[in-house]
Amino acid sequence: MSIQTDQIAKLVERRENARLGGGPKRIDAQHAKGKMTARERLAMLLDEGSFEEYDMFVQHRCTNFGMEKQHFDGDGVVTGCGTIDGRQVYVFAQDFTVSGGSLSKTMSEKICKIQDMAMRVGAPLIGLNDSGGARIQEGIDALAGYAEIFERNILASGVVPQISVIMGPCAGGAVYSPALTDFTFMVKNTSYMFLTGPAVVKSVTGEVVDQEQLGGASVHASKSGVAHFAADSEEDVIAKIKALLSFLPQNNLDVAPEKPTSDSIARSEDSLNSIVPDNPNKAYDMYSVIGSIVDDGAFLEVHKDFAKNIIVGFAHMGGRSVGVVANQPAVLAGVLDINASRKAARFVRFCDAFNIPLVTLVDVPGFLPGTQQEYGAIITNGAKLLYAYGEATVPKVTVTLRKGYGGAHIVMSCKQLRGDINYAWPSAQIAVMGADGAVNVLYAKDMKDNPEKAAEIFEEKKKEYEELFSNPYQAAQKGYIDDVIEPRNTRFRVIRALQQLEGKRQELPAKKHDNLPL
Repeated sequence: MSIQTDQIAKLVERRENARLGGGPKRIDAQHAKGKMTARERLAMLLDEGSFEEYDMFVQHRCTNFGMEKQHFDGDGVVTGCGTIDGRQVYVFAQDFTVSGGSLSKTMSEKICKIQDMAMRVGAPLIGLNDSGGARIQEGIDALAGYAEIFERNILASGVVPQISVIMGPCAGGAVYSPALTDFTFMVKNTSYMFLTGPAVVKSVTGEVVDQEQLGGASVHASKSGVAHFAADSEEDVIAKIKALLSFLPQNNLDVAPEKPTSDSIARSEDSLNSIVPDNPNKAYDMYSVIGSIVDDGAFLEVHKDFAKNIIVGFAHMGGRSVGVVANQPAVLAGVLDINASRKAARFVRFCDAFNIPLVTLVDVPGFLPGTQQEYGAIITNGAKLLYAYGEATVPKVTVTLRKGYGGAHIVMSCKQLRGDINYAWPSAQIAVMGADGAVNVLYAKDMKDNPEKAAEIFEEKKKEYEELFSNPYQAAQKGYIDDVIEPRNTRFRVIRALQQLEGKRQELPAKKHDNLPL
């Protein structure tokens, strides 16, 4: 055997060993938990044969606590680039079979290299997280590694889409990288996120809680809003990632890919003419409206289980990606509260950063009252949504279906927040408040002074107020609404509006950065 042949054989053997991560026993242990290995996950995520791996032979440099006696090629993370549906992405996948996926300085350097490459090339970055946290043996070096990753997450924000997938433990400082990215996916029953684990919680507060109750996928998808998507399995989470990417551009200078459809732009939906109940206090389902106007009825909802009184997600209209924001009258009457405001504001800002037009469907009676909301800073949180819409320069098309009351009307992409085209259905009611509340404020003295005629006064003034404001025409007369449209034609009118706005150019005043009300 020649020297070169021997060298090649050693290379092949070393590659094979590197691909085994922590070895067959640890791989079996990973499978026994119902989890795939890092490489198995990447194989399922990326187009077959497209993966180009970097830094396969990197090893840690730690000599503390006997670490110098054990080395694994790759050092607990698989990094590289590949394609998903033919579009380039950069990826890293933490390997729990190597030192529990714990982060070393060299692991962080591998991840940072991929982050830098994604920025230079202008391609999405996807991180598959499955790690026991910082490698304790490396001390401050591990913490420095986390900070290097976080800094790159910050610099990449708004430049390339960043997606975090939690496929195992993610605790302590490790949680901040996912928190800094655009979308976080979790897998039910096998992934969790928290800053301090159950043992620490019990020792400090006395509270007894397990990992799933403290930071499982269902908790973060429904209660905290940390997770945008909760998947039933690892196969399901991969499918959801691919679905999300189909709506997104490669970077902030690009536009999202078009999706051909046979769904006619001119399709009308007669059911929309009768979907709003005659009783203004009766609910209807906004999902029915969304499904009726988007291409093929297909809607990818974001934050589905969090703040259900507002709906956000992606769809295609006329083959183009759009971000949909819609009040949900079937939950809390569609009222805005702290969580709904935060949820929608974050989504609006993402769409604006990546050139995705916004379609807003409005039926909002106001902000949720009460001490819990006021003490929780509903003022500041509501201002986040107002700020997000007012700052956004992407095409914005708004349709008011029914209620648009008070400050909530303003916050939901009104004309004065630089809404481009604002439509209303004939059922729209745009006013400072509803008729009952307005009469009680305006005529409280009259009704108090004439108690025997109070009911008569109330009904008379309520009818007067409804004739004036319980329709969209006063707003239309003043140009605050561009047109009153027949509900059945909403799809056609919105798509035509988006087509008109394709060449929109609007810039913000020169500044270092804004000061979003946080």
